[in-house]
Amino acid sequence: MPTHSRKTKETDITATLDVYGKGIAEIRTGVGYFDHMLESFARHALMDISLHCTGDLHVDSHHTIEDCGIVLGALLADSVYPIAQIERFGEACIVMDEACVQSVLDVCNRPFFVWDMPRLDGALGAFDCELAEEFFKSLAFNARICLHIVHKRGHNRHHIIEAAFKSCALALRRALAHNTRVQIPSTKGLL
Repeated sequence: MPTHSRKTKETDITATLDVYGKGIAEIRTGVGYFDHMLESFARHALMDISLHCTGDLHVDSHHTIEDCGIVLGALLADSVYPIAQIERFGEACIVMDEACVQSVLDVCNRPFFVWDMPRLDGALGAFDCELAEEFFKSLAFNARICLHIVHKRGHNRHHIIEAAFKSCALALRRALAHNTRVQIPSTKGLL
């Protein structure tokens, strides 16, 4: 199981990731709502994630959330490249009461990120809602995936953000599904 550590003046993170796990999570970031989202992400992606982060929360949660995305993205890249015998593309649309969010992704070794969401102001506990975008952007660019997250409907910030985490997780699980009929899922012959 790949392990990654990252220590800066702002954060100290150690994490492991088993892409084909059971959905077990051991998360400690100091930001309760974010821990809940990462636990939900692990559960719905069926990935085992252990992540411990000590960050400069006396400033705010920006560095903690962004750097956790960097580390998880790097672990994901270490786990899946070079690509072979996976579906490659994944999509999921998740509803949370009135909210509906769709994630579409390509595990392609070419990072790109689209965040087509409403403005998410305010906080959920110590989690600054606008930092959801920073997490997913860091995850996508460090995992070298093309990720689009699109808001379909809804207004409750908790529901919208949770639907984003769950839909991304499920889309990843679908994209990483083994398919022995596919050697390299590209006409280029390399991803």
